Amino acid sequence: MTPMNGADALVRMLQLNGVKHIFGLCGDTSLPFYDALARLDHGIDHILTRDERSAAYMADGYARVTGKPGVCEGPSGGGATYLLPGIVEANESAIPVLGITSDVSVGARGKFPLTELDQLALYQPLTKWNTRIDRVDQIPQAVRAAFRAMTTGRPGAAHICLPYDLQKQAIDPAEVWAQPGHDRYPAYRFAPDRADVERAAQMLVAARAPVFLCGGGVVISGAGAELDRLATLLDAPVCTTVSGQGSLASAHPLNAGVVGTNGGVEATRAVVAQADLVMFVGARAGSTSTEHWKMPGRERTILHLDIDAMTIATNYRTDVALVGDAKLGLAALADAVQRRIAHRPTDAVDGRAVTARCRAQKHAFFAGLAESQDRPIKPERVVDALNKLLPREAIVVADPGTPCPYFAAYFDAPQAGRHFITNRAHGALGFSLSAAVGAQFGRPDAMVVSVMGDGSFGFTCGELETLVRRRIPLKMIVFSNSVFGWIKASQKTGYEQRYFSVDFSRTDHARVAEAFGVKAWRIEDPADVHGAIKAALAHDGPALVDVISQELQDTAVPVSQWMG
Repeated sequence: MTPMNGADALVRMLQLNGVKHIFGLCGDTSLPFYDALARLDHGIDHILTRDERSAAYMADGYARVTGKPGVCEGPSGGGATYLLPGIVEANESAIPVLGITSDVSVGARGKFPLTELDQLALYQPLTKWNTRIDRVDQIPQAVRAAFRAMTTGRPGAAHICLPYDLQKQAIDPAEVWAQPGHDRYPAYRFAPDRADVERAAQMLVAARAPVFLCGGGVVISGAGAELDRLATLLDAPVCTTVSGQGSLASAHPLNAGVVGTNGGVEATRAVVAQADLVMFVGARAGSTSTEHWKMPGRERTILHLDIDAMTIATNYRTDVALVGDAKLGLAALADAVQRRIAHRPTDAVDGRAVTARCRAQKHAFFAGLAESQDRPIKPERVVDALNKLLPREAIVVADPGTPCPYFAAYFDAPQAGRHFITNRAHGALGFSLSAAVGAQFGRPDAMVVSVMGDGSFGFTCGELETLVRRRIPLKMIVFSNSVFGWIKASQKTGYEQRYFSVDFSRTDHARVAEAFGVKAWRIEDPADVHGAIKAALAHDGPALVDVISQELQDTAVPVSQWMG
């Protein structure tokens, strides 16, 4: 066999696990790994980023649109710390991302070498699986364990810390092999207990007004068809969390849209309020999606299907708990409901009518804002333009600041699946541009649009160089209002408008983008929104539209409760 060192083994293990893209940033302790990537024939494209945070977010966006684990890497010291925001976001969002960090040599530990830190302790609370390798022969087993952890059960993030000296030591090539099936997620599926399925089906059929509340687990599992069948059988409205968007196509007659404090509106709250039974599917029933655990009310019958038993009954007393994969669980429920459907109450609520009223009320309110000629430009006008102009396969990636509630409430994805991405676990700014780059590499044939506030732009604009260097045709929209809007809005409602340290100077983002070589437009007139976005989408390279928009605290943003 050809001689192999530890860095070679790592590259081969990634290759055997189907890795095609790695996002990362170079450093001293990563030199042997980079040399292996340069020497070996492996078919992996390494995307050099300008910040390790960006690399982790890119891996996250890549994983969300491909169904494959995303991989990012960075060097010891500062590089290892900069990967953390993206790693914890992926882990809490049930997205498989592998972070690989190099480290000081094993023999140098405790001797105050440059960049030494306890990476094992640093990553332990933030990942599903985490290790620091101490011997070169542990590398293949560590990679196998990382991919197994990321893709089985509730997906999550993993971390491997690989010391510099081990990358150069010899290893037996016979140990380098991968377990088939761990290159995609979910790797293994299991269905809920049959008796629980029968009990839940009986309650669903007996309910007059059942409602489904679906989270990101439905999209991760690819359970849209099974959800459609079950909801249609029961004529039951489907509401989603922000991460659950794509559980059904936007135009589905039972899709009532996003509920909760971020993206929910009065019309969607009414759908949940009229339910006598609410079934959570692939959702954690957290504070945002349940209006701080007030919607649904405590008196409702609650069913809950989730891959992670620890999410069930955390916030609501649950009448039937179904632990298992969303796709298999919904399929089993649909079969059980089908056998009982003739026994539905004669006075059951018309779910399609409930949904239609909700959608009509929401659209009427949105349309009035989207047609406004007021200055500064209302964000609804931008969402409306994208709804009209984007192709069916497009993917929108939104930062959690100004864009998120508007796109959560009003973005129309014409088909089910992953067409909208935002970072709802921790909501760090600077996510959108980088995650959209990852999504573009994962789905090169799709149009990908990054929407961000100007606060987020300041976090991540260095990656504009990456776009130009790698000729990535990403489209970007910046809501420019010179404020950290969520905090200012919270100061308005909760602190008697005592605004403190939330406003910053306006930047001409179009000129910044042009300096990097990105085609850009700056618009202040609402009449120019449609034309500028249409031109940007038609451009054959990266393009940015800088929209001078309302400050968030002065808008009709679909947020029912700010921090107080």
